[in-house]
Amino acid sequence: MHASPPAQGRIWSVFLLISIGWGTGGVMTRVAFDEGLESFAIVAISSTIAAIAVVVYAVAVRHGFSVGPLGWRVGAVMSVLSVTIPFLSRNFALQYASAGFVGLASALVPLATGITAHFLLPDEPLDRTTMTGLIVALSGVAVLVLSGDAGIGEGGRPELAGVLALLGVVSVAFGGVYAKRHAGGYSPLAVAGVQFVFGAMITTVLMLLIEGAPANPTAAGWGTLAYIAIVSTFMPVALYYWLLRHVTVTYSAAIGYVIPLIAVAVGVIALDEQLQPGIIAGGALILAGVVLTDRARRRQAVFEDEDVVPPASV
Repeated sequence: MHASPPAQGRIWSVFLLISIGWGTGGVMTRVAFDEGLESFAIVAISSTIAAIAVVVYAVAVRHGFSVGPLGWRVGAVMSVLSVTIPFLSRNFALQYASAGFVGLASALVPLATGITAHFLLPDEPLDRTTMTGLIVALSGVAVLVLSGDAGIGEGGRPELAGVLALLGVVSVAFGGVYAKRHAGGYSPLAVAGVQFVFGAMITTVLMLLIEGAPANPTAAGWGTLAYIAIVSTFMPVALYYWLLRHVTVTYSAAIGYVIPLIAVAVGVIALDEQLQPGIIAGGALILAGVVLTDRARRRQAVFEDEDVVPPASV
């Protein structure tokens, strides 16, 4: 007997929780900066907490934790491409621009993944609509970076923030394509645990070499780190994996439209970030480019039921 599909309300609840988790990650990182935490310390500590959460969850649901040689290899690669590089590049970008600015740049992940897959995977064509979407989205990045509007006033450096944010986007795209290439040969939950453990180890070493041992965070600092680790890292990964098992990949990709909007809205409301003309115009072009690309994917897509590792962040 087949299990009945989940109710639409449950699917939408999961969709919203994932969007909120990933969408508020940048905002909470800026809060962590205000609590005296530095970039490497934030990633090292939050990755450690997320790794523990994955193990606890696996034990609680009796999922098992059989990794296997391929799982260790994929997890090790993903710890660099999906944890270390994108988390650190985002944290550095957030020192020079608002959470909304960085969130809008991060909306390019699906588009960058499609471009990367075209060159590295078979049967991943680039059609005219996708190329048009790429041109529109990149023009949005140009507006975002060259407008001089970083969303945080005089201390903003949109050019540097844009480069750092795009570095994370490219890294996540390569990580997603690598995981898809080996899909079906590993347990996504086990690999998620491996990538967080290795990511925590790498960033801890970097933290000690560059920043030194962190001072004991305040209670608010610990709360912020816990939020980043659980709500903005572990929870979206676990729920996204569940979502992929119940809806099409193209349906789940719509999360990418919602995340930057949440980042912009929460940044303006909670941190008094500025919604400046360059951010509005650049963000609109980026989202338009992503929508164009997604329309092309929807025309080509068939239902995919591959076990791939969801991105650790978006």
